[in-house]
Amino acid sequence: MSIDKKMRANSALVVIDVQVNVVANAYRRDEIIANMARAVEKARASSLPVIWVRHSAEDLPLYSEGWQIVPELIPGTGEEIIEKTFRSSFEATNFEEVLAAKEVGHLFICGAETNNCVRHTSMAALERGYDVTLIEDAHTMTGFEWNGYTVDAASTIDEQNTNFMEYHLPGRVARTEKVADLWC
Repeated sequence: MSIDKKMRANSALVVIDVQVNVVANAYRRDEIIANMARAVEKARASSLPVIWVRHSAEDLPLYSEGWQIVPELIPGTGEEIIEKTFRSSFEATNFEEVLAAKEVGHLFICGAETNNCVRHTSMAALERGYDVTLIEDAHTMTGFEWNGYTVDAASTIDEQNTNFMEYHLPGRVARTEKVADLWC
């Protein structure tokens, strides 16, 4: 399904899964969260909606301390919070309805984890017809080893950023932008 961008001319900032346990050991945690905070401030100053996404899972139970959004980032009064259980913010949520109600056709994306929820939400948005700007210095993840594989956070973040540089699909575009260059 592709959206009608004539009907959805607005942009929104989407802050994905910046929760206590999700970013506890994230790559350059404090620096990246500070960049996310600047993006939120700039979006609010530009009257762009800020939409928060929060994940829950067996190891991240609802209402637990680790499930909470980090204290450095506080959702504002009236800002939507999307609750999800899958990597894509679109899957089994009201995210699409929230975007439609706000007439959003362009998503600025930041958050965690780069290799999972940021990646899956960004790609799902493109596939649904949204323009996507990945905020290149405002997403992070925790590196890990699993089943004989080593996943390095810095390389994965770089790889995700390069995936969004000069990438176009019919009628939509993916790009990266630094926080300093947003809404100038």
